[in-house]
Amino acid sequence: MITGIKGVRIRRAAAVAGAGGLLAGGALTAPEQAAAAPSVSAKGAVMLNSATGSTLYSKYADTKRPMASTTKIMTARVVLSTPDLDRKVTIKQADRDYVAAKGASTADLKTGDKVTIRQSLHAMLLPSGCDAAMALADMFGTGSTVSARTKAFISKMNAKADTLGLANTHLDSFDGNSTQNTNYTTPRDLAKLARSAMKYSTFAGIVKKPKTVQYATTSTGGTRTYTWYNTNQLLGSYSGAIGVKTGTNTPSGPCLVFAATRNEKTVIGVLLNYQYRYTDAAKLLDYAFGTSSASTMRLRTLPTGAQRD
Repeated sequence: MITGIKGVRIRRAAAVAGAGGLLAGGALTAPEQAAAAPSVSAKGAVMLNSATGSTLYSKYADTKRPMASTTKIMTARVVLSTPDLDRKVTIKQADRDYVAAKGASTADLKTGDKVTIRQSLHAMLLPSGCDAAMALADMFGTGSTVSARTKAFISKMNAKADTLGLANTHLDSFDGNSTQNTNYTTPRDLAKLARSAMKYSTFAGIVKKPKTVQYATTSTGGTRTYTWYNTNQLLGSYSGAIGVKTGTNTPSGPCLVFAATRNEKTVIGVLLNYQYRYTDAAKLLDYAFGTSSASTMRLRTLPTGAQRD
């Protein structure tokens, strides 16, 4: 009897070891290393396997929080449904006045300039231009006034959230500058949104750029050069980083939606409300990839005058 029990224990141990081997050798459904999950200081966090959507890490992942300019991922997600990204948007004085009134981040788009929808997405996602976000909301909304059109666009954002199954998300703005304190999401919902947006090659191609130079037509038919820097300092700092979006305001604190690819494996993460968001992101990415880059990472610096978000 004693020998039999011992044999059962040995077989059970072997089965457990075999299961562990299969998990480590399969798709990235769990971190590849055996190390314990890192401690992060963000109020809320989540990290997903981009290929499968499975959860690799979570901390209050389903708690609702404001998310500042990461809202613009949803603005982009709605706009990306258009078949013609080269259609022109004319910048209005109202776009500039909005930024001035809110003290918001800006792409410094000039009144009367004609930029394509694609360029407007660059202006919104890299320097986090609220002027570009408003111009897009105005263009894609319906109604007889700017106010009516932007309100209608926000309704489209909420409809898209429903379609994507983001049950804990509600938008009351096109850029994260909440008007009613009802602009919120959860880390998990925001990661699911980013995962959806990253499936669009246009979106993925934009958010991985540390910098872009774009040329617009002025109201007098001339050419204006815009140079925009990506506010996401993880790009160019963490090897394999490919996006996604920053966000900072008083109710939200510093937020970051991040993504990285190594060895053909991509993960997407969200950190809400933490000053040292890039450090936390690097720790989570190291956990996912089984590496140790965070301790030696040096953040890419933004030029003087570049937008911070």
